[in-house]
Amino acid sequence: MTGYYDIVLGLIPLSLVGVTAVLSAVGFSVTSAVPVAATIPVALIGHALFVNGPVEDSQSSPDAVDSSAASFEPAD
Repeated sequence: MTGYYDIVLGLIPLSLVGVTAVLSAVGFSVTSAVPVAATIPVALIGHALFVNGPVEDSQSSPDAVDSSAASFEPAD
């Protein structure tokens, strides 16, 4: 089963190559089409990281250890 992040990873190169090809066909030079087309993958990555970011499960396992409760005694 493909998840959201699998689709995003597939769309990054497809959108870069596809939009670059379309812009090149319309009349842009390749050197200007690539940076313009790169805004689409950057937007996809930004959406995947910040808007729909990965989160941990809300239910933690009973074996999980609270790092703040670890026994640490500072040296005097």
